[in-house]
Amino acid sequence: MNEQDRQRQDRQQGLGTERAVLRLARPYLGRLVGAGLLAAGTELAGLALMATATWLLITAAGQPPLDVLTVAIVAVRALAIGRGVLRYTERLAGHDATLRFITDVRARVFATLAGRRTTAAEHTGDSLSRLVSDVEAVQDLLLRVLVPAGAAAVVSLLAIAGTAAIAPAATAPLVVGLLLAGVALPVAATALTRRTADRVAPLRGALAVDAVDLTHGAADLAAFGATRAALERADGRARELAGLERRLAAAGWAIDGLGVLVSGATSAAVAATALSAGVDGVLVGVLAVGTLAAVEVTLALVGAARQWTQLRAALRRVAPLLTAEIGDGPAADRETTVLDVEHHDCFVEEVTVRYRDGAPAALDRVSLDLPAGRRVAVVGPSGAGKSTLIGVLTGAVVPDGGRVTLGGRELSAYPAEQVPRLVGGLLAEAYVFHASVRENLLLGRADAGDDELTAATGAAGLLDWVRDQPAGWDTVVGEDGGQLSGGQRQRLALARALLARPPVLVLDEPTEGLDPAAADRVLAAATETIPADHSVLLVTHRLRGLDRYDEILVLDSGRVLQRGRHADLLDQPGWYREQWLAQEAAEGGYLALTVH
Repeated sequence: MNEQDRQRQDRQQGLGTERAVLRLARPYLGRLVGAGLLAAGTELAGLALMATATWLLITAAGQPPLDVLTVAIVAVRALAIGRGVLRYTERLAGHDATLRFITDVRARVFATLAGRRTTAAEHTGDSLSRLVSDVEAVQDLLLRVLVPAGAAAVVSLLAIAGTAAIAPAATAPLVVGLLLAGVALPVAATALTRRTADRVAPLRGALAVDAVDLTHGAADLAAFGATRAALERADGRARELAGLERRLAAAGWAIDGLGVLVSGATSAAVAATALSAGVDGVLVGVLAVGTLAAVEVTLALVGAARQWTQLRAALRRVAPLLTAEIGDGPAADRETTVLDVEHHDCFVEEVTVRYRDGAPAALDRVSLDLPAGRRVAVVGPSGAGKSTLIGVLTGAVVPDGGRVTLGGRELSAYPAEQVPRLVGGLLAEAYVFHASVRENLLLGRADAGDDELTAATGAAGLLDWVRDQPAGWDTVVGEDGGQLSGGQRQRLALARALLARPPVLVLDEPTEGLDPAAADRVLAAATETIPADHSVLLVTHRLRGLDRYDEILVLDSGRVLQRGRHADLLDQPGWYREQWLAQEAAEGGYLALTVH
């Protein structure tokens, strides 16, 4: 692809992105149009103020009777006050419409990111950059590009009409000046800043990734002696980003300088043409100052074009999240709701997953039956494929072979935003938000009452801690649960999963971070809390308490090595029996087992 084809493709993508944004903004179109009209009214009030004040000053120099100036004096005051009121109202209306729209955009972006079915999770830092910085580009597209452009167009047309009424001959230089300020300079600004601006948004995303790695991964980087390399990489990106922004600032300075020259030259040309046409001297002054004001308003298109150029890369990054359907199942099943599922029998049939071509299978023809009410535990060494099996079951990982069915339908047929309500629970690295205990729990089920919160936290072993806190349910847990210990954070996430009560409950290491005795108590209490007609998939490294489960799968290297009930597996030589003996010996129970 040559450079011209690449630029043509970029322009098409950019226009497609803007169309997608405007389609989503359609419910707020009335508010945005109102903000644009208020912006145009503000600029017209400023233009009229400059023209009226100029006429007043020049006329007052001839010391006419006061009644000749009265209307102009009142008009200047009214226009000055009106301009301020209109500007305030325009800002209020514009930001109200845009913030309402951005709320919907962020919700859609979040839902798309959360509902994606991919074989590899997107990096947290890049996702955060898309959700915050790139979404702000959508806001700027409306407030700093479309609204100023519309206002400038209205003011330019009315300025041309006013000039034609006073001095028709002066219309030509005014039109030329407005075209230079509103078309030529914006095109030049776009050309000067496009290539540099296209690199800024991805670089900001990469820098956000570096920031997350350096903060959350500081201990790991230090352990492997990689802190200096990570800092140097982040510092290099920061310097590159600063250089790009300086280049953009220099290009902006050059274009702004040209804009000042165009404004002055246009005003001089209009004044000279009006004088040669025999226009009264007072009106010539009005035309000259009015031209300066009109061209200045039109020069806002230069800023809009520069802003649009800088936003294009960010808009391209967020566009797929705005235009993608939430969920990727067949259109025919897109109307499916949770209530349409007659039963919640779940089956994993001969599933195979490979993360890279030619790599060993993470799962190799694994099957699992989870009819309603059945409870299955999955155990095995690290890297056995347990997390991949959970990903397949919850729709986060798309299998290369085999299938997953729920209620007689392919799991992929359900809208992705509904799958967690059907198959979900406590997954690895469950996120805890910087909010209160109550707010974190209500993410599981928003309509839960205090009695249900008490039951869930009691089963998770967190209730006593909540009652000991001065703020109780309103205790703020900090960013990512930073105010909690590891065990408390895990109990909070478990309580939220129990409160959600999906028909197929997945528990990934629910007692991680707890001492053995506490882990046994919590697992027993949680198991008793789960409704009898709900199926459970438990992934755990701890084997105590698994005698309550209908089946146990032993995974290793993506394959099922053993399967059966707890007692049966203890009677068979293999990984399960060896691990059981090792755990019992470590906890002082080996002698009791041998005597038995």
